[in-house]
Amino acid sequence: MRILLIGAAGRLGTAVEKTLADRGHEVVTVGRSTGRLRYDVADPEQVAALYGDPALYGETGVLDAVASAAGDVVYNPVADMAAEDYASSFRGKVLSQIELVRQGIAHVAERGSFTLITGVLSRDPIPTSSAAAMANGAVEGFVRAAAIDIAPQRINAVSPTVFTESLPHYGDFFPGVPSVAVDDVAQAYVRSIEGGQTGRVYELD
Repeated sequence: MRILLIGAAGRLGTAVEKTLADRGHEVVTVGRSTGRLRYDVADPEQVAALYGDPALYGETGVLDAVASAAGDVVYNPVADMAAEDYASSFRGKVLSQIELVRQGIAHVAERGSFTLITGVLSRDPIPTSSAAAMANGAVEGFVRAAAIDIAPQRINAVSPTVFTESLPHYGDFFPGVPSVAVDDVAQAYVRSIEGGQTGRVYELD
């Protein structure tokens, strides 16, 4: 498969890229400052430019899958959040991924797929996480509804808890919360891309 991967430079994206490549897929990485192609998917015009870039496609002229492993949100107590903090979080994690799907429908194979990223905070929030919880919940709701509209194309979301590899930096924010290995999260992307399910949120706790 030829797969577009957003956010391959991060911890999760690196694992997803390696896992997919090891399974024989051709992965085209995209990021603001790293990746084979450089686009900011938080800007709808750049999403359009990305899908219009001939370098994205192979001989068939279409993608088999689009996968996102990136999304920017603001962390602060609600009393310290500004209206723009919520707006930027919504743009950074929700609208950016919605645009990947909305604009990508015409460029993904008839039975191709989209895999988006959410996270545990929509179902098990921590202090300062209201924007992340908002964004994750919105993405998950979009995935369930979009699955109805875009069939036979498929769409799923991956919703991990804190990565085991990140516990030295973030473990104190998740006291008593089970962690998940990033390689296990990458396997959820494999399940979404190579499997047949749609409208699913794969929760990894």
